[in-house]
Amino acid sequence: MEEPTLTVDELAARAGVTVRTVRFYSTRGLLPPPVIGPRRVGHYGPAHLSRLALIEELQHQGMTLSAIERYLEQLPADLSAHDLAIHRALVASWSPDSAEDASRAELERRAGRALAEEDVDRLAAMNVLERGAAPDTYRVDPGLLRLGVQLLDVPIAHETILAARTVLMEHTRSVAHELTRLFRDEVWGPYRERESDPEHVAAMKSLSAHMQPLVVQALVTAFQRSLKEELRAAFTAE
Repeated sequence: MEEPTLTVDELAARAGVTVRTVRFYSTRGLLPPPVIGPRRVGHYGPAHLSRLALIEELQHQGMTLSAIERYLEQLPADLSAHDLAIHRALVASWSPDSAEDASRAELERRAGRALAEEDVDRLAAMNVLERGAAPDTYRVDPGLLRLGVQLLDVPIAHETILAARTVLMEHTRSVAHELTRLFRDEVWGPYRERESDPEHVAAMKSLSAHMQPLVVQALVTAFQRSLKEELRAAFTAE
């Protein structure tokens, strides 16, 4: 685990927010306290950065600070910076404007490293980016880029990534379909039968949109726990 080495100014700069924002989130209990080092200077680490990015993304999705507090309270206490980054990436995926255009130079700057064509192919297989029409142009998902770059150093064959992507797409599509059906049949349908006021109907539609981050949290938390149990069973049985 990486040691906390960032000052509050460095943390704010890396996260793209102000120091005042960091301190405000800290007073609300949204950020854990820093590690106090020599000269009583507080130091922050990757977990603080990932948590701050998640908070900003939840606000971008329209959640109030009170709702964000409740969201964070439901997260397991032992989540790593990597786990928090997964939550942030999945929450960001609800936003249709999450992908951004980037040149090859900008892509490598954001990735923090030079990228070979094989690396770009692997990132594309992980749905981190898509190649643009012009050479060396890309459509990049910023929320997934950091995770994708970390996975570049994992010895996984390109074919295995594609196979895993197929499995995930099939099963997540099935889950999304069933959850949508459940909401439509058990919540939306009965509500429309009882309520005809257009303003109330619009409010229900808005509520359903704001529920999406909470549904993502429930799904990813359940998946992480299930995956840990499956991996533990698979590798302890040998």
